Amino acid sequence: MKVAVVILNWNGKQLLEQFLPSVVQFSKEATVYVADNASTDDSVAFINAHFPEVSIVVNSTNTGYAGGYNEALQHIDADIYALVNSDIEVTENWLQPIIKTFQADPTTAIIQPKILDFKNKAYFEYAGAAGGYIDQYGYPFCRGRLFDTLEKDNGQYDTNQEIFWASGACFFIRSQVYNELNGFDTSFFAHQEEIDLCWRAKNKGYTIKYLFESKVYHVGGATLQQGNPKKTELNFRNSLLMLTKNLPQKDLYRVLFIRMVLDGIAGIQFLLQGKIKHLLAILKAHIAFYSRFSEIYVKRSNFQQPKYYITKSIVCSYFIKKIRFFNDLIRIK
Repeated sequence: MKVAVVILNWNGKQLLEQFLPSVVQFSKEATVYVADNASTDDSVAFINAHFPEVSIVVNSTNTGYAGGYNEALQHIDADIYALVNSDIEVTENWLQPIIKTFQADPTTAIIQPKILDFKNKAYFEYAGAAGGYIDQYGYPFCRGRLFDTLEKDNGQYDTNQEIFWASGACFFIRSQVYNELNGFDTSFFAHQEEIDLCWRAKNKGYTIKYLFESKVYHVGGATLQQGNPKKTELNFRNSLLMLTKNLPQKDLYRVLFIRMVLDGIAGIQFLLQGKIKHLLAILKAHIAFYSRFSEIYVKRSNFQQPKYYITKSIVCSYFIKKIRFFNDLIRIK
């Protein structure tokens, strides 16, 4: 089974200096690639000089996470793609459980390892934690992370199990499935494109798993910080795009309407907090969504799984019922 570890880079020489050594050291079972997304720094020269064993694919332009990987993976021959952020530190034997599972279970299409916080290694990291889910209205959350509440890793999620989405920070997928699904949707540019891809895989009957035996550490926000209004815009817009593409037809307009109301409440909250740029980001997201609705609607597949969520409203559970931990959420759902 040929495995390609592919790191997407954009002006990330400092991150490559810090994190590429662990990937090279602990990925002997794979070929390591850096897909450079038209960087303007000396990232490529640095790799050539210090990591001659790493293969480089140079993209023509910066088309974000989605387009960057789509372009680069056309030039990489492998059975399994391991898409790894440039701010990920991997650990010894991180690949073995992943490869073993892919070999043993042909129905498993996508896998995510345990993702812990590089800056506080006893805790789960925001982008993925112990595997992702969404609520009825498309809000993502994870085992080990509800909104901004991160759990300490006490082994409470040391079980391998099926999940709804795998984090794009460290994302394993069979190349055959990636190609069948035509890769990431480039209209997302960045943020939530991995959830969309996982949802499309689910709609085709594929399985997505979390494996706790594989462990990595993620810095998070190295490219776009959590408080950046652009991140707010992309998350709100892409969530609406994702719902439009993947919701069951009977739920589509009802769920979209409720989600828009919830977005409006979020906008009011930003206004009351004096975060005007974030309020404007939500408005921009909605304008972009309305203008592209028809374009996105035609991307719907012929079948959508009717049951896609494990709780109706994570917003209600977190902000009204004050539930802070995933296991408490599951117990009372």
